Formats: sequence, structure tokens, C-alpha cells
Amino acid sequence: MNQPVRAKDVFQALETVLNLGWAGGASGAEHILWSTAEAGTPLYGRLNWIHAPRLQICGPEESDFLDRLESVVREALIRDLLKVPTGAVLVCGGVEPAGALRAGAEAAGVPLWSSPAPPEVVLEQLNHYWHSLDASTVIHGELLEVFGLGVLITGGSGIGKSELALELISRGHRLIADDTPTLTRVASTVLEGTCPPALGDLLEVRGLGILNIRRMFGDSAIKRNKRIRLILHLVKMEEIAPPADARLHGMRENRVILGVGVPTITLPIAPGRNLAVLVECAVRDHILRLGGYHAEQDLIARMEKTMARAVPCE
Repeated sequence: MNQPVRAKDVFQALETVLNLGWAGGASGAEHILWSTAEAGTPLYGRLNWIHAPRLQICGPEESDFLDRLESVVREALIRDLLKVPTGAVLVCGGVEPAGALRAGAEAAGVPLWSSPAPPEVVLEQLNHYWHSLDASTVIHGELLEVFGLGVLITGGSGIGKSELALELISRGHRLIADDTPTLTRVASTVLEGTCPPALGDLLEVRGLGILNIRRMFGDSAIKRNKRIRLILHLVKMEEIAPPADARLHGMRENRVILGVGVPTITLPIAPGRNLAVLVECAVRDHILRLGGYHAEQDLIARMEKTMARAVPCE
């Protein structure tokens, strides 16, 4: 989990699969339910007053326990239940939330949800949702499809990423996400990039403001998602010291994101360099490398053959 998760986010993510409904405490929808700062607190679990999870699951057994208590004791326990660290309560198994629980949730501003699904299914779906959060991150950069490959362009603010993306789009390539693409690990070695819904089709360019790429260039200029196969990192020429072998091998490394290694090329930028052409050539070269061809190895082999044929001087 890379960012705090609000109660409404969890509700929206599980609303369909668990047929969730609001039973009380709607004023707490914007409250942060899960946060990286609360590493020692259980994220979710069955009803517990001692080691209280942030999301309390109340099934038929727990509801039956509360119903068998005297009203004074039940109300006192519910007040304790709705204190920090409890951030939300989910009553499941087809049980209707008790009136005292509804009233307490409203008073405390703690989201109270209900679901007909049994506790085992609720916990399973929460596990799936949690793992999906743990396998996603947001990266600052431009995500495009270039010659069929998902290419993430990164670099410092103001270095020209958006202008480069616009030029690539005008050359027939496709935009996936501007500025904040969401990367998700969908398999052990696969990262998929998508665009946040609020930013879909849009590109910000300094001096021009917000541009709607779909309306300007048509549907073919937009791609919904793509596997990340290459990262191109832009840096100013004067800010780097290229290694001695950079002219032969380029500046290549492997960047690890969410446990997945992605080939990365550092591209120095300077006045007069045609970045769009450099990006296209970098992608074409990467496609050749995926097929097993490396130009520098070809050059070395040619030089070795030439030196082997050379006649030594007498």
C-alpha cells in the first residue's frame, strides 16, 4: 500500500462483489481507513475489542453475541467498539445491524456497512483487494505506446516530457496516461500501466494548458492500458557524467518497480537533439534486443574479424 485508503474507496471497490450497503455513519466516508503510518494495527478482521482491526467484521456469531447481552452492557461494548482504532464496521452474513450499532455509528461518524455475503467470502474479497493495493503504485511521467511497446518516459519537472509526448502522439503513437500513470503488478514479471479515470484522454502542456488528445487526434491516439516494457529517463546533458563505455553500450540499467525489473535507458537532452526520433530509435533498438540482436555485439564481432584478417607488419 503506497497511499492512504479512504473508507469510501474500500466501499466502492467492494460494493458490487459483496453487495454492500450503507447502514450508518455516512459522514465518515472521507475518513482514512488504512494508512501506512498504522503498520502495527490489523487492517481488517473479525470483531475484536482487544486487538481491534481498522475494519471490524461482524458475522452472525458476533451479532448473536451482542443480541444476548443486556442493553446497558451491549451499548457500552458498542461505544468501545467504535473508538479508535476502529475505522469502519461491516455486518455480514445476512444479519441486520443492531439498532444500537446504527445509532453508535451515526454518533461516532464511523462507517457501518452491511452485506449478505458470509464472513468467509468477505475476508476473501478483502484479501484480494488488499493485495491489489499492495501491487500498485503511481509514477511521475508520461506513459505511451510506441511501435506497440509500452514506454514510460520519466524525468525532472519541466524537462519536457509532456512536449515530447505530444510530438510522439502527432507522429502516430498513442497516449495512455499523462503525469501520474498507475502501475500495477499483474503477474510476477509484468507491470501494467493505466490512467486515473479523472485524467483520461488529457495531456497538460506548459503554455497550452490542458489538451484533450482524443478530441484533437481521434480515438486511435488513446490506449486504455499497456504492459510496461521500457523506461526512458530524460536528464540534462550537463547534469550527468556518462561512463566510459556509454558510447558503445549506451546508458542502460534495470529499474525495479514493485519487484519487477524494467529495462531503463537514460537519454541526455540538449538543445538541437530531436527527442522524438531518439525515442523511436530507442524503442526500435529495444525490439531488436528482445529478438536477440545487439548492435554493439555486432560491431565487436566485425572488429575482431577485421583484426584477425589483418596482416602483421614486418
